Parts: sequence; C-alpha cells; structure tokens
Amino acid sequence: MKDFPVKKHVTKAAALAAIPLTASLAALLFLAGCHSHEQAPPAPPSVAVSHPLSQNVNDVDVYAGRFEAIDTVDVRPRVSGYLEKVAFRDGAIVHKGDLLFVIDPRPFQASVTAAQGALERARSQLRLSQQDFERASVLIKTDTIAQSLYDQRREAVQSAQAGVTSAEGALERAQLDLSFTRIVAPMSGRISRKLVSEGNLVKGGDSDATVLTTIVSQDPIDFYFDIDEESYLRYTREAAKAGGNALSREVGIALPGETQPSLHGQLDFADNRLDNATGTLRERARIANPDLRLNPGQFGRVYLSSSAPHAALLVPDSAVATDATRRVLYLLDANGTVSVRPVVPGRLFGNLREIRSGLKPGDEVIVDGFQRVRVGDKVTPVMQRIDATAAANGTKENLQ
Repeated sequence: MKDFPVKKHVTKAAALAAIPLTASLAALLFLAGCHSHEQAPPAPPSVAVSHPLSQNVNDVDVYAGRFEAIDTVDVRPRVSGYLEKVAFRDGAIVHKGDLLFVIDPRPFQASVTAAQGALERARSQLRLSQQDFERASVLIKTDTIAQSLYDQRREAVQSAQAGVTSAEGALERAQLDLSFTRIVAPMSGRISRKLVSEGNLVKGGDSDATVLTTIVSQDPIDFYFDIDEESYLRYTREAAKAGGNALSREVGIALPGETQPSLHGQLDFADNRLDNATGTLRERARIANPDLRLNPGQFGRVYLSSSAPHAALLVPDSAVATDATRRVLYLLDANGTVSVRPVVPGRLFGNLREIRSGLKPGDEVIVDGFQRVRVGDKVTPVMQRIDATAAANGTKENLQ
C-alpha cells in the first residue's frame, strides 16, 4: 500500500490559516499608528503682534468748497446808444481805469453844445438883471422909482441867478453823459468775453441796463466752505480753551489731484447764522493768489485743524475689530494667551487708527491673524513694528 503525502497537505493548510492572522496584525499596527498620530497636539497658530505707536498727531477736518472772487462787477453802460468800439481782449487782465467800450459820443456832444449855449443865455440875462437892479438901487434912494419896481428888479436878479445855476447843472449833466460814452474798468481783475458786439444798441441808466461783460478780482481770492453744527461748537470750545478766536486760524487748501495742501490762508469770516435746511455754517478763508492760477468757481478741499497737537496711541486700522456693539482689540497677556478689550477709537491718520481709551503703551496688540484665534487660546507671537510714516504720510482726514 502506498503512503499519501499527508505532510505536504498539512503545510498548505497551516499557511492558509496564517494569512488572516498576518493581515489582522498589520491592520492593528496601522490603526495604532493612526490613533497615535491623531492624538498629537497641534502647534499654536502664529499671529502678528505689535506695541501701539506713540506719536504726536494733529486732528484735521477736511471740507469741500469753492473759490470765489472777492469782488465781482457787471459792466453796464450808464447811457443808451450804439456801441462803437470794444477796446479789450477777451479774458485779459485789466486795470482800474482801462478803456473797455466806447458808445457813439456824437449825440451827447451835441447835448453839451446846446447846454453851453443855454448857460451863456442865462448868464447874459443875469448880467442884464444885475444892471437894472443897480440902477434901481440908486433911484430908490431919491424916491425916483416906486418901491414895487425896486422889488421887481431885485427879484429879477434872483431869478436870473437861479437860471444860471440851472443851466450850469444841465451842462454838467450833458458833460457827464458824454464822459459815460467811454466805459472804463471800475476795478482791476480778469475780464470775461464781450457780451455785445460793435454796432448794437445798448440800454443804460437803470437796473435793466445791458450787461456788456463782467470783471472778477483774483488776488487775493476767497474760499467758501460749509461746516456742520457739531464741528462749529467744537472749534469754538477749543478756541476758548486756547484763549484765541475761532476765526484766527490758518488753514491749508488742496487742489484737485493733490493729497496734501499746497496753499495756505487765513480764516476771516463766519456767517451770522446756520442754514436751517442743512444745519451748516458758511465760513471763508482768504488766500493770496499772486500768480493768478486760481480762478473763481474752482473746487478745493480745506484742511482745518480741530485741536492742538497731542500725544496719541496708534494701531493699524485693520486691527480694530467689532464685537457685537463694541469696538475691540485682541491682545496677548503675559502668558501668551489671547484676550479681548473694548476700546474707543479716534480718527484715522493714514492707515493708523488713534485709540482714545482702553489701550496702554506696553500692550501687545494682535495686528494680524486675530480672525483665526479665540479668547483664551495660546498663540505663537511674531513681533512687528508699526511704521511711523504710515501716519506721517496720511491724509489726516476724518474718515469715521
């Protein structure tokens, strides 16, 4: 009888039984490794931390306004007539007394001649009356003429004298009208274009007189702007504390396209009442304009200091967060733990925000990354310095 290969059959069965055991052991080892990895503590998040910047600042309010001429004149004729000549170039600078227009003077010259003749007649009549009165004065002493005739001669002299006075007035008026045919500049400034051409009939002498052109003064020039009632009261209080006048302050003015004031002037006027419709007060600053580059109607922004320079704590505006109805800063305590503190923010200087209360110079403020942490978390601080030029180069506008 043959022997069966039992030994070989048993070996295959054992090998097959060992395979599940090996796979289970590998799975347990893998799970153990994964469990060990999940329980490893995460690294604390990194946040940027800075000490607040301590710097002197000057609160400045910015208002929009426009330039206006100090003096504006509508040039109108004082007599009616046909316009004979325009003696200026449109848009030129004119000086007081320069000839601008000429109205046909011939009718007015004829009136002057007629008035001169009337005056000569009146003077001749006066001389005759005076001679008659002188003879009557001699005859009345000897009772040669009646008293009534003497009185008539005396009254005739007075009447002739009145006639001379009236004729002199008529001649003076005729000469004045003749002089009005030459229209001269009433002040110095920049003239507009001619509104009436030669050959046209113009009306003069009253409020309906024809407007021939306009002249505006340019140096100096005024800048008008409106401030709100709250700011007006604040300026008044600050001026009272300093013992000065709210209108005696210097202002800076920036033109369109400028980020900093290029002009400087002096406040010299505030209106005597606030506008009921807008609740604003009109104020004015006067600026020198020697190069005549500023024209009435131009737009600008006035920079008005609202308080004396003072020390302030500044942080990046992006570090100020909102917690419900409060403005807060995220800080680090001595143990590197995140805390939150309510603060009172002030004005914006460049990209730095003034913190009026709630912050101390030595506090460590989280300026970047506070969105990723919560109160009580441990963090890895990365110290940064706040750039002082961020405030020095700012527009210093109140952007709240």
